[in-house]
Amino acid sequence: MSLRGRAAVVTGGARGIGRAIVDALVEQSVQVFVFDREAGPARAGVEHRHVDVADAASVAAAVEGLPDATTLLVNNAGITRDKSLGKLTDDDWRSVLDVNLTGAFHLVRALAPRMRAAGHGRIVNISSINGLRGKFGQSNYAASKAGLIGLTKAVAKELGPKGVTVNAVAPGMVLTEMSLALPEEFRERALAEAALPALPTAEDVASAVLFLLSDAARCITGEVLRVDSGQYI
Repeated sequence: MSLRGRAAVVTGGARGIGRAIVDALVEQSVQVFVFDREAGPARAGVEHRHVDVADAASVAAAVEGLPDATTLLVNNAGITRDKSLGKLTDDDWRSVLDVNLTGAFHLVRALAPRMRAAGHGRIVNISSINGLRGKFGQSNYAASKAGLIGLTKAVAKELGPKGVTVNAVAPGMVLTEMSLALPEEFRERALAEAALPALPTAEDVASAVLFLLSDAARCITGEVLRVDSGQYI
């Protein structure tokens, strides 16, 4: 599972699941570059870059100057604009697709050349079980996360011959600061769907990501790993 000597880009790494992924990578002595519109806490081994992943030029500029060892990518940045279909505006639709799906495409396209050149690469896209099953009031979000799964599988086929694996992690309801601020009924509903007696934490998702980034998963590609306490089943 050792990733020592590698460097990683984590989008949306300033808080929540992204921050837990950054913490897990730092513990493995990975140099981490956080691409986010928010500034996270300063600490050793982490460099924050102000990046709008929906803007291809912003991504390209941020990728310039990264060390050659930057062959790990976690596309975690994501937003929601939840509304029922009749209330969903064009901007609600476009903004979610631009960040959640197009943003991931921008990062993959920008970093793929160095992965090909290195003969090594690990890409993990953070999707959602709602990209697999849909969710009332989340047509834009579910479409973006379903598209991310399609992108994962297509890029896995393209980059596989160069030794690059591409996988997705699909969380369910995760106990982050954001979800803990919701009314209790939302967490109770998710727990009622789950097969296990507790919902996952951000650290549980980070552990799955760490596995897929490591050489322990070197022969796994094009897969979707659910971290949802059995909500989906």
